[in-house]
Amino acid sequence: MSLKDRLNANHGGNKNQAANQTFMNYSALPLNDELRNLKDELHVLLIEKVNTTPNWSNLNDTEQKTFIRQFIDFQIANNFRQVPINKTEKERVIKEIIQDTKGFGPLDPLLDDPNISDILVNGAKNVYIEKNGKLYKTSVTFKDNEHLKNIIERIVSKVGRRIDEKSPMVDARLQDGSRVNAIIPPLALDGPSLSIRRFKKDAGTIEALLKWGSMSIEMAEVLQAAVKARCNIVISGGTGAGKTTLLNSLSAAIPSGERIITIEDSAELNLKQEHVVRLETRPKNIEGEGEISTRDLVANSLRMRPDRIVIGECRGAETLDMLQAMNTGHDGSLTTLHANSPRDAMARLETMVLYSGVELPSKNIKQQIASAINIIIQASRLQDGSRKVTRVSEITGMEENVIVMQDIFVWKQTGLSDDMVVGYHTSTGIRPEFLKRVERMGIEINGRFFDSAYKHNYVVKTGAMEGAMQNKRTPQIQIKHQNLEQSNNTRQALANRNDIDANILRRLQSNVRNDV
Repeated sequence: MSLKDRLNANHGGNKNQAANQTFMNYSALPLNDELRNLKDELHVLLIEKVNTTPNWSNLNDTEQKTFIRQFIDFQIANNFRQVPINKTEKERVIKEIIQDTKGFGPLDPLLDDPNISDILVNGAKNVYIEKNGKLYKTSVTFKDNEHLKNIIERIVSKVGRRIDEKSPMVDARLQDGSRVNAIIPPLALDGPSLSIRRFKKDAGTIEALLKWGSMSIEMAEVLQAAVKARCNIVISGGTGAGKTTLLNSLSAAIPSGERIITIEDSAELNLKQEHVVRLETRPKNIEGEGEISTRDLVANSLRMRPDRIVIGECRGAETLDMLQAMNTGHDGSLTTLHANSPRDAMARLETMVLYSGVELPSKNIKQQIASAINIIIQASRLQDGSRKVTRVSEITGMEENVIVMQDIFVWKQTGLSDDMVVGYHTSTGIRPEFLKRVERMGIEINGRFFDSAYKHNYVVKTGAMEGAMQNKRTPQIQIKHQNLEQSNNTRQALANRNDIDANILRRLQSNVRNDV
C-alpha cells in the first residue's frame, strides 16, 4: 500500500468515525496483504522455534517476550529482506505476534482500558464494548473465526475449562476476576461469540460505591452495621446491575477474625480478609462425569467450620441448603439472585427451593425464607448506565401465608438531565427491627437516618475534581446535600443540620480520599 493509499484510507476512516458516533477506534488500520502474510509466516516460524527450545517453560513472561522480539528482529533482518517494511510497521508486527502468542490477541488493547465494563465479540469482525454505560462498536477485528476460537480456547484453558463441539458453551474467568462466557458453532450460527464482564479494580469497598453515587453515606453505615451484626442478606437485581460488586463491597465489612467460605460457579469475589476459603464448582468432564455443583459445595462447607458462607449466586437446588444453613447457626451469610424487586426475590427463592426435589408445602417454604433472611438489597441499572441501590427492605415475619416486608430506604428518580438520571435516596420513616441486633453488638447507628424527613448525603465528584483527575492531580472530594433548594457551604453546617455523627463522616471522607 502506497503512502497516498494509506493517507486516503486514514481520511476515509475518520469520515466513518465522524458519521458514526457509536464507533471507537482501538486499533490501527488493518495490515496490508504483504504484511499480513509476513506476520503469518513469522508466527509459524516462532511456534517451531518455541517447540524446539528446551528451556522455554523456564523463562518468565518478560524473558519470553524478549525472546520473541529478538527472534522476529533476526528473521526480518536476515530472511525477509525482500519485504518492504518500515520501523513502525515492524514494531506493530512484533506487538501483534506477542499479543497472539502471550496475550489475548486483538483483545489486549480493550483489556488494558480500565473504563471498559463489557467486551462483546460477535464473530471475528464485530467487537463491541460498553463504556460509561453505553455500547460502542470498535475497530478491533480478528483474522477469522478460527483465530477468535483459538483466543477463546486460550482463555478457558487457563482456568481448567474446555470448549469444543461436544461442549460448545463455557463459563470462565480472567486472571483479574473478569467473568467470561463463550459459545461456539454449531450453537453460535454466525461464528464464535465471546462476552467478558470486566470488574473495576477498586470495586471491592463500600467507599468505591459511595464514590460512584450508588448509595448514600447513611445507607452505607446501616448496611455495614448489618453485616457486622451478622444479618443474613440477599442482594437482588437484574443482569449487569452490580450484584457481585455490591456483594464484594459488603463482604469487606466482615470482621477479619472470622472464617469465611465463598462458593461460586466462576470465582469472582476478591475478599481482603486473611481467613478465606474459596470454592468453585466444576462442570462435567468429557465422559459426562465429575460434576461438582453449588449444592454439593454448600453441603460440604457446613463441615468446614464456617463463620460466614458467601454464595456468589443462588440459581437452583442449593437455595434450600442455604436457607437451612442460615436457620441453623450460620448467621451473617450473603448471596445474590436475579429478580426485579424484593417481592420478586421472595417468589424466586420459593421457586428455587422446589428445584431441590423436596416436596414441601408452600407455607413451610415461606416460613423458612422469613426466618432465614433479614435484609434484601435491590440493585438496579438505570437508563443512563449507572448502578444504584434502589431499595433496602427488611423481612419481619409472616402473616397467614404472606411474607411481611417493609422498605427501609428507597431510590426516587425525579427526571433526566443531559441523559443522566436525576434522583435521590430517602428513608421511609420505618425503624428496622434488625437494629436491635446491631445494638446488641455494640454498634451505634444514628436514629435520625430512618426519619422520612431526613436528607441523605453523598460523596460526589465536582467538576473541578474531574478536571483534576484528567490532569493527574490529586482530586478533592466533598460532601453534597441532597436537598437542591438549600445551600451547603460547609461540611460542618451539613453535619449539624442532620445531626450526623462527625466521626463517621470524617472516617468515610478519609477512606474515600485514600481509595481515590
